Amino acid sequence: MKSVTLKDVAKAAGVSYATVSRALSGSRQIGSDTRERIIKLCDEMGYTTNYVARSMVTKKTGLIGLVVPSIDNQFMSELAYHAEMSARSHGYNIMLCNSGPDLKQEKTVVRLLLGRQVDGIMIVPQSPKTYENIRAYTDQVPTVFLSENLRDQPQSYVAVDNSRGTYIGTKYLYELGHREILYFGRRHTTTHQLRAEGYIRACQELGLQSRFFNSEYSHSSVTNGYQLAKELFAQPVDYTAVFASTDSNALGLLKAADEAGVDIPGRLSLIGFDNISSTALPRIDLTTIEQPKRDMAVQAVDMLRDKIENGTQGYVHQILMPFLIKRGTCRTR
Repeated sequence: MKSVTLKDVAKAAGVSYATVSRALSGSRQIGSDTRERIIKLCDEMGYTTNYVARSMVTKKTGLIGLVVPSIDNQFMSELAYHAEMSARSHGYNIMLCNSGPDLKQEKTVVRLLLGRQVDGIMIVPQSPKTYENIRAYTDQVPTVFLSENLRDQPQSYVAVDNSRGTYIGTKYLYELGHREILYFGRRHTTTHQLRAEGYIRACQELGLQSRFFNSEYSHSSVTNGYQLAKELFAQPVDYTAVFASTDSNALGLLKAADEAGVDIPGRLSLIGFDNISSTALPRIDLTTIEQPKRDMAVQAVDMLRDKIENGTQGYVHQILMPFLIKRGTCRTR
């Protein structure tokens, strides 16, 4: 099968190659009637711009790579959506890659993006080892890390203040009268370490004993949260509130609680973290900590554009504030 070229369009329109090129570039040398006729003909013939050829001239592809651990995680998919919308508004397209839980796969997709000559990369790292794992590649292309706090690493990133998020959530539960608050979920990544630290700090200030039920799973999901919660509810429920490390874990816990006959919020209050869109559904109505996903994505795209378009060197650490979303899974003791 043969692709439609500008020469094919020019022949069908009865004009020169240069006229078609000027019409598609928006040149004022071409009248509006001729431009509209050529654009309509391009659409009818199925002409598409040869971006590979264009990039050889401009030295830019207009592509940004976005690497996430798992697009089936609702938080990741919402973050990717906002990143794509922001990038597109500035003339860039997104190449989305799933890195999975494997560091080798993460390195593989980054190498793939470099091979595709992307102008820059945004990465949601899958573990604290990610930075060193792909450093040899990110040194070659403008890069911004997204969602994960790399603490003092000399690399640009946009993240939420995870520690503050769990701190304000724990204080909210305390204000409702809860004194036995269980932290439920992961502690493997820097993000989840910071969330655990915020919970511990609040417990210390409030004179509470910190209690953990930790996950060994490599990533958060409703399924993993459900399996972990089944183990939790097989033991005596000697606490009055649960702080789930992610909304996905909280949704899994809701399912397990329903099966175990544990009423939420009657028996247990529950709070999550992320504010993914499904938590606002009427039969879920989960109290949670909002990560400003759109702001995170927009700022990451802007930060990356600055590196791409202006050649900005150095790095920036941008930390956004989370806030509490009060819904129906928490009640006064």
